[in-house]
Amino acid sequence: MINFIYNLFTILLMTSLPIINQEKQQMSNGQWSQLKKQGYRQVGNHSAVKTCEWTRKMLRGQGGCYKYVFYGIRSHQCLQMTTSMFCASRCKFCWRGQKAPISKENWYGPIDNPEHIINHSIDEHLKLLIGFKGMGYEKADKEKISEMDKIRHVALSLTGEPITYPKINEILEEFHKRKISTFLVTNSQYPEQIEKIKNVTQLYLSIDAPNKKLMEKIDQPLFKDYWKRMEKCLDLLKTRNYRTCIRLTMIENENMEDLEGYAKLIQKGSPDFIELKSYVWVGGSQKNYKVENMPRIKSMEEFSKKLLLLLPEYEYMRTHIPSRAILLMKKSLNKKCWINFPKFFELIETKKEFNTEDYSSKVIMPNN
Repeated sequence: MINFIYNLFTILLMTSLPIINQEKQQMSNGQWSQLKKQGYRQVGNHSAVKTCEWTRKMLRGQGGCYKYVFYGIRSHQCLQMTTSMFCASRCKFCWRGQKAPISKENWYGPIDNPEHIINHSIDEHLKLLIGFKGMGYEKADKEKISEMDKIRHVALSLTGEPITYPKINEILEEFHKRKISTFLVTNSQYPEQIEKIKNVTQLYLSIDAPNKKLMEKIDQPLFKDYWKRMEKCLDLLKTRNYRTCIRLTMIENENMEDLEGYAKLIQKGSPDFIELKSYVWVGGSQKNYKVENMPRIKSMEEFSKKLLLLLPEYEYMRTHIPSRAILLMKKSLNKKCWINFPKFFELIETKKEFNTEDYSSKVIMPNN
């Protein structure tokens, strides 16, 4: 009788308590709500989409972004998204502020299926553009609008660290099966994830400072060994067979110094391409910087010329003034900056080894 009463009491107690063993979520409802106000759309448990302004501009016939001018990515068919909201840095120049989780953990919470993420990301992306199919856009490019449903590129760079998604190789493979090219951006804190990447159209490493002291000041990383992690990422970048790029975010009066430091890091990673891109004074970053911290294109051009003097194996390729972006590339590529999309997908299907030059072109190549 005593055991019966004890067991009954235990059952009643357990059913009256909140469930504390539920799987931890990356984002709270409040965090998702704040991001939605900024134009983000939630996809499943840990992914998000936001339409790039350059997508809208190309649909209006106002030109494409720097990725179009540099590599041939058609902005009106580009999907901007992330597969993870996690980030191990609190970069001062980040537009999102602190509205998403900052964690040293590689992952926690549910793991959504790659096909689910892709299908719903495209759905949410197109919902955000549905107005272009309605009335009131007389100046819109009708041909581009007819093509926008056919996504041909994904930029895995929106926010967080997409590379930490446990099924990152599977989702890249699924994109490629659909003839969607892939750009994957990482902030150089997860070398173990870079090592796992099998195939991607172009892998980006963000390098925001030329030395350890400035990196700590600007990126505010959570990992104590942040510099070693970044160096390991650069070592791995050098071993990749696919196209690689180091992106330098230029901040006037903050990190446009120590050219020798930048040169050493770039030579360590030996990327195919170097992008110099201006910091943009938007969102949460406005608390940390002023509009004057956005370098003018002339200032960036001067910086790039000085940098090239220290990097004789690289050369200037072109500039996209509206984005305040400059492209440098290896001379050994013989100016083959454009992506040969048909060749890339063909190489992926053969499952044979290939290198950057195998799917790079001197002329712009459409991805139909």
